[in-house]
Amino acid sequence: MNLEWTGQEQIAASKGAVWTFINDPQKVASCLPDVQSIDVRDAHNVDATVKVAVGPVRGNFKFNIELIPAASGNHMDLKISGGGFGSVVNLLAGADLSENGTTTTLDWKGSAQVNGPVATVGGRVLDAQAHKVIATTFENVKNAVSQTR
Repeated sequence: MNLEWTGQEQIAASKGAVWTFINDPQKVASCLPDVQSIDVRDAHNVDATVKVAVGPVRGNFKFNIELIPAASGNHMDLKISGGGFGSVVNLLAGADLSENGTTTTLDWKGSAQVNGPVATVGGRVLDAQAHKVIATTFENVKNAVSQTR
């Protein structure tokens, strides 16, 4: 099953503060909802175990998260791959950053390929759950960035 999302987020912080935050794999991974453990492998890679509940599929999924910053400081790509209980998730996402006074705008898009039991719950259920995870993650990022300013 293939899913796609787009959106825009406003973060009440300078672009520099947001850029510093999203370049830290520990900080990025800690913003995922229901994180059970985080293991930073290097400056751009982290392994995270996340509690997942989608329909009848419930348990811990293990993901590798790779941050791919553009040299310009205006774009970040993100790859998430992993899964659990026979399910596999591969996600590619990217965000363009722009500063608007004291606020930073993230224009983002993402796509995921989901296979296995979690894909059998249906596109609408999976998409609705993904929207909740995305919204919670961005809310956690906003809160965390505002605390580090």
